[in-house]
Amino acid sequence: MPVQRFIALTALLIGIIMTTSAQVKVGADRLLTEERSLIEGKRIGLVTNHSALLSDGRHLADALHKDPAMRLTTLFGPEHGIRGDAPDGRTVQDGTDPATGLPAFSLYGKINKPTTEMLRDVDVLVFDIQDVGARFYTFISTMFLAMEAAAESSIPFIVLDRPNPIRGVMVEGPIRVDSMKSFVGWGPMPVSHGLTVGELATMANELGWLANGVRANLTVVRMSGWKRAMWYDETGLRWIKPSPNMPFVSTATVYPGTCLFEGTTLSEGRGSERPFEWIGAPYMDGSKWAELLNARGLPGVKFRAVTFTPREIPNVTSRPKHQGKVCSGVAIEIVDRNELQPFAMALHMLATAKMVAPDSMKWRASSIDRLSGTDELRRGIDAGKQPDELLRSWEAGRVNFVEQRARYLLYN
Repeated sequence: MPVQRFIALTALLIGIIMTTSAQVKVGADRLLTEERSLIEGKRIGLVTNHSALLSDGRHLADALHKDPAMRLTTLFGPEHGIRGDAPDGRTVQDGTDPATGLPAFSLYGKINKPTTEMLRDVDVLVFDIQDVGARFYTFISTMFLAMEAAAESSIPFIVLDRPNPIRGVMVEGPIRVDSMKSFVGWGPMPVSHGLTVGELATMANELGWLANGVRANLTVVRMSGWKRAMWYDETGLRWIKPSPNMPFVSTATVYPGTCLFEGTTLSEGRGSERPFEWIGAPYMDGSKWAELLNARGLPGVKFRAVTFTPREIPNVTSRPKHQGKVCSGVAIEIVDRNELQPFAMALHMLATAKMVAPDSMKWRASSIDRLSGTDELRRGIDAGKQPDELLRSWEAGRVNFVEQRARYLLYN
């Protein structure tokens, strides 16, 4: 065999071995194999959505419903519903899940927390939803509130862990202050928390984040094979967009920063090909904005001018900002995602947007403050503070959180 061919085959085999060894098994898979005793013989309530897939492609709810040893009785859905087909921000109604015929209660609308009546036929409450690693992603708020309800009703609560798709190492942004607690800022944590949902649940339970100091009877079914430095596309798992406007891993990568544009009059890209990666407005000059941003030499990212026209997309985007109008803005091009600091990047984007369109770029004050977790971001940029100055003012809180979270890490 020629040396070159031998080397190529060896490299291929090594790649196959590495890919196989990097395959992550999520908590849901382990629940139905090694951890069945946690739910067998019990009436199961499941907080879930379309992202709760097993390694064989089945949905967890469908697998439990068809398993003769299991008693799935009740389903609970977060924002976008149990099957993930409701647009962003749209209230989801209670109903019946068509695939299983089971009652499906909405936890996104008038009621965000399971009631005692909803839990009437539940002996154990299970949570299985893919998160994206940002404080304002509402699925983790749903988890915390479901934990509270389970604790108050003395029902065991099980979290089936899944990867943090943007790794478990990035911790960035200000700590949410108490006055800003909301459904997009439930826990007192930074914007990028660097935790899995299982780690978040453990931390919340141990630090008394649940209402009135209640503590859940919590079990986390851990993943196997996941490492903190893994991006989602390095896990061997198939990317299922967790919500309609989270189509790619790159979307999740920038989301902890660019979601802040929901709190402004600029479009955050909903209704376009690249939500959260294209930012703009009819009044912006994208070329000038991109030039200002690139001159700052931000790590891991470059910007180019782009135009896009937001539109309604069935089951994805409803009533996007600047619907039907041509928006000029910037496209975020990730150069090195390991170096990128999405929240810091967004601060620079906000500050320079003010420079490009000082009379037109406006805040949606209550929204930007809830998303930031503080009014200091809005007030600071309006006062002309530099992004680095704002980041330094929040550094002590970030470092304290990093020290706190170290006790609750379940993976290396």
